[in-house]
Amino acid sequence: MVNSRMFDENPTDSIETRNRSAYDRMARSGHVLATVATAEEMRNPLPALDGSGWLGQTIRGWNVLCLAAGGGRHSALYHAAGANVTVVDISDGMLELDRRISQELRFNVRLIQATMANMPMLRDAEFDLVVQPVSTCYVTNLPPVFSEVSRILKPNGLYISQHKNPVSLQSSLKSREGKYVIETEQNNNAIAAKLDEPTPLREPYTIEVAHSMEMILGGICRNGMVIEAFVEPDHINRNSPQDTIGHRSKFIPPYFRVKARKASASNQPSQLLLPTM
Repeated sequence: MVNSRMFDENPTDSIETRNRSAYDRMARSGHVLATVATAEEMRNPLPALDGSGWLGQTIRGWNVLCLAAGGGRHSALYHAAGANVTVVDISDGMLELDRRISQELRFNVRLIQATMANMPMLRDAEFDLVVQPVSTCYVTNLPPVFSEVSRILKPNGLYISQHKNPVSLQSSLKSREGKYVIETEQNNNAIAAKLDEPTPLREPYTIEVAHSMEMILGGICRNGMVIEAFVEPDHINRNSPQDTIGHRSKFIPPYFRVKARKASASNQPSQLLLPTM
């Protein structure tokens, strides 16, 4: 593992600044994460958005926040599904792709450049759904992110998020004698993508943080949200050669997805009454 400082163009840059610049660059270069929704997906958007069936039959009329989800895909698909869409992203380059597709397809979308940990422009209890693709690995301090998500969700609102498995972030991209090994501790070490080794498991030029499962799942629960479902998307390909994502996924699931619901007065966990001593 290479220390992230070796790849900092400016060692005084914050992780936030570095990752904003990385996603601006990906937007300009046509990276796979900066690919807008296709016409075929737009005709039947819910399966493209919700392979697990967590959203039910319709989200028409919902207020949806696509959090750290610029790039012209999520905004268009949620609009096509009938939602009122807001996108918050740190990268203006990614938001520009949303601007272009909204103008091309003539739909309204609210676009906001901001960090996921501080969104004072959004009202309390404003959203029925907050959807967040992989992005918690780009911040060093998770509690403010989950606090903001909880604040802006309506009671009984859904938070659907995908995360990089911390073990995957801690582990080697290349096998050693047929095995992938853990190379870095949780929480303490930023992990830099090696610029000369493009891979689906690391975004180029970014710095990623391996937060623990307790920080992610526990953080969601500590902010008044109840986890209802958990899946690890299957990326295994048993015929893939060594050192590919299909082969590595046999040993280390790269991602997990969480469905959580904002607690309301009626679904708060009951307090256990203990006898006084």
